[in-house]
Amino acid sequence: MDRPQVVSENYANPITCLFHVLFKAAALAFYILFSLFVKSFVIIFVITVLLAALDFWVVKNVSGRILVGLRWWNEIDDEGNSVWKFECLDGESLARMNKKDSWLFWWTIYLNAAAWIILGVFSLIRLEADYLLVVGVCMTLSIANIVGFTKCNKDAKKNIRAFVENSAQNAITSRITSSLQSAFGI
Repeated sequence: MDRPQVVSENYANPITCLFHVLFKAAALAFYILFSLFVKSFVIIFVITVLLAALDFWVVKNVSGRILVGLRWWNEIDDEGNSVWKFECLDGESLARMNKKDSWLFWWTIYLNAAAWIILGVFSLIRLEADYLLVVGVCMTLSIANIVGFTKCNKDAKKNIRAFVENSAQNAITSRITSSLQSAFGI
């Protein structure tokens, strides 16, 4: 007897997904393992912050654009004000984004920040202010990506909603037009 096969969606961009997770895991693993077994603060600080900075850059400039179709940056205008800029794919392209890629993107950026917050609490409990500095830098980079992509995602949802509404209006208009043309023989 044949069982129905369940079609599961695969990752559309496995290499991007790998690097999206790799730098987060590397920064966390390096910090945890070296703070347990090696007591050289300078090495821990430099390598952990370097890995977190690489993660920040990869998420902000590569995986955010490829996995969820979003990109953000912050500029200072001529008057010295901070201005957030957002880019997202058009509504049709955003609607076709791979769900697994999107799921991995959002869960990992939130879990990464949560892990750094937990490590910050442990540094506070152990009264290690220097290690709290490392965690603070890494947490700041993680939260900056969360804030940027969350704001960008809200903008993208507006674009998707506008695309759907526009598509529905076009479909209705086209249907009415064709009905009128067939009714009057135009």
